Amino acid sequence: MEEATNVLFRIGPLEVTSTVTTMWAIVALLALVSFLATRNLREEPGVLQTAAEMAVGALRNFFEGTLGREHTRKYFPILGTFFVFIIVCNYSGLLPGAGHLSGFAVPTACLSVTAGLGVIAFFTTHVIGIRERGLGRYLASFAKPLILVVLMLPLNLLEQFIRPMSLALRLYGNMYGEENVTEQLYGIFPVLAPLIMQVLSLIFCLLQAVVFTMLLSIYISEALEEE
Repeated sequence: MEEATNVLFRIGPLEVTSTVTTMWAIVALLALVSFLATRNLREEPGVLQTAAEMAVGALRNFFEGTLGREHTRKYFPILGTFFVFIIVCNYSGLLPGAGHLSGFAVPTACLSVTAGLGVIAFFTTHVIGIRERGLGRYLASFAKPLILVVLMLPLNLLEQFIRPMSLALRLYGNMYGEENVTEQLYGIFPVLAPLIMQVLSLIFCLLQAVVFTMLLSIYISEALEEE
């Protein structure tokens, strides 16, 4: 029912929703900003290059606390991409007129989007683990400790499938709930609520991106561990 009211237009049999159009706009915006920030790098950077370098430096320092410098350098592109995409998606809901019927909706308040992010995170974690440790050693790590292999193997495997579900549901639930609470408060307190909620939303949206990528970095760190 939600999807039916969300459809803006169709391309053949494909239904294009406000969530899809928002993601197209975000991908185009990020591609443009990335191009402008990196097309003419200088030793004395301009405003855009300086902002990009500060953001990259802060993110690298954040992930180094979990992964260490060497692994952060190798896997920063995927972690940084997750963070930037999620935070921009989250902040898209703060734009004036944002909403499902306007053609501009918060992608991370849609379960199919966060589920997709969770699936990508799942494969990212295990591909990195296999790449670093080898297939045999990586798979053997799920059977440790050997004395409890009959008990631990199914529990360890189950945990790996629960993790992406947890990432997806946590991000979706928080963003969907924030959207609905904000909408309700706007109706009750139309004068004061918008200002307060905009400030709180700035912090809340940043926190959700931090939590998602921090957990992903922890999962990657565990996949890299020998014991």
